[in-house]
Amino acid sequence: MLRRMGCWGAAVSLQGRQIGFLEHFMAFVDLDRLGKYIDLPAAARDILDGPEKQIIMSLRLKLSETEHIAAPAYVVYYGTVRGPAKGGIRIMPDVTLEETTHLAELMTWKTALVRIPFGGGKSGICLDPTPLTRFIKTAFMKEWVAQMRNDLQLGVYIPAPDMNTNPADMAVIFGEMHIPECVTGKPTGVGGLPGRLEATGRGVATITKLTAEQVLKRAPNEMSVAIQGFGNVGSFAALYLKDLGFKITAVSDVHGAIVNEDGFDVGRLLRHVREHRTVVGFPGKKIANDELLTLPVDVLIPAASGDVITEKNANTIRAKAIVEAANNPLTRGGDHIIAERGIPAVPDILANAGGVVGSYYEWHHSKSGGMTTKEEVLDRIDMVLTKAWIRTLAAREQYKCDLRNASLIVAGEELVGALRDRNWI
Repeated sequence: MLRRMGCWGAAVSLQGRQIGFLEHFMAFVDLDRLGKYIDLPAAARDILDGPEKQIIMSLRLKLSETEHIAAPAYVVYYGTVRGPAKGGIRIMPDVTLEETTHLAELMTWKTALVRIPFGGGKSGICLDPTPLTRFIKTAFMKEWVAQMRNDLQLGVYIPAPDMNTNPADMAVIFGEMHIPECVTGKPTGVGGLPGRLEATGRGVATITKLTAEQVLKRAPNEMSVAIQGFGNVGSFAALYLKDLGFKITAVSDVHGAIVNEDGFDVGRLLRHVREHRTVVGFPGKKIANDELLTLPVDVLIPAASGDVITEKNANTIRAKAIVEAANNPLTRGGDHIIAERGIPAVPDILANAGGVVGSYYEWHHSKSGGMTTKEEVLDRIDMVLTKAWIRTLAAREQYKCDLRNASLIVAGEELVGALRDRNWI
């Protein structure tokens, strides 16, 4: 029996402009609009308007004499002018080549914005991870490594955890390659970085504090926060925000949402989630997941999946600011409405960049053999993101634009400069 777990694709490698796909691909970054602010030569637009390389693989695993698993996998290198492609491995039953390409695009701009020497990449495996045992998942990751071995050995792509992958999966990659710097997000016992697990959530909290103080002109202890999504990013963001003085008044996960206008005891909430694997059942008023997005809070933090604020619900948002902890939580139409309404939205390439900054330091220490502490790592993340925030705010003031366009201006100047430095344009 052949069990096709997810969608299916051909086992081919596509480089350059793939006919049939790129004709329909629309980059998330509006280069025409960006070109109104910065010098963006036509040659640079051609390079930034689509991926450099797309790989489509068929992953196959024999479970028994009669049963096999087969699933497609995608690896995309969107932009490598500033360094090797960096991006996590996502396992989802509905992942597509287009989604993987968009996420690689975001990583290209994110690494440029925070000025770390990486490009943008992403890997997606079209598979339902729910029925996989640890043994089967390990075998599947080994099959992924077998097909990506040359790229991993050369260091042209550096994976990390993403949705439904974790440090144990990165340990499998390390175990197959025996090259410490070929993968980040490893367990600390095998060369991982202390603080890497908390890095994205810590960065979200740091950027939220800066948004409160420098955009909303309010102190953290005067502000309420709703967090949509309480996985790794949302939970650590809540923990650090609570430490900074914010009041976490609403949280949600796939099972439901809860509200407490007096603010949650985040420590107790985290213990509840560890025990029950959901926020549901913790003391608070239960509401629908969609209702959380419309609560009258000071800061709304989408920390789950993409495309949750669209042209259909953007007019119902009552938060005073949005901090994008997830990738692509606002569609183009939703973002246009939010901007027209004057609600500041801190883009994902800045708000959730703590993870890739942490990955950079892990990669650096893996190459050098250096050691560090969690406190040092988190301090470095704060420093790098604060500098990126200062550059973004300066561009916002100079060009009289919103935070999203300001961040793209900063990143775009970095990318164009690198394209010139390498004589690509």
